[in-house]
Amino acid sequence: MTDAPSADCKGTPGRVVPVIDRNRCEAKADCVRVCPYGVFSIQTLTSEDRGTLSMRGRLKAFFHGGKQAYTPNSDHCHACGLCVSACPEGAITLAPLG
Repeated sequence: MTDAPSADCKGTPGRVVPVIDRNRCEAKADCVRVCPYGVFSIQTLTSEDRGTLSMRGRLKAFFHGGKQAYTPNSDHCHACGLCVSACPEGAITLAPLG
């Protein structure tokens, strides 16, 4: 993690947040590896999040150890989109705050 924006991450933090589609995420951690600001972590699904999953999403979660990506540091997001590009499931989008 770095304190200064990289060449690919010129946005101002706190303007957008990454949103994870729980029915698509397979906890492969590509987002964790590419994010220079430590926005992501892989965690066990909360019971609340598990309750929102479709049947297909529940099966995916089961086969991936009940874990998915979370954004505990979403306020550090610089909107570079590296996570969006890196996610093999297309489970991440960037949404404006507010």
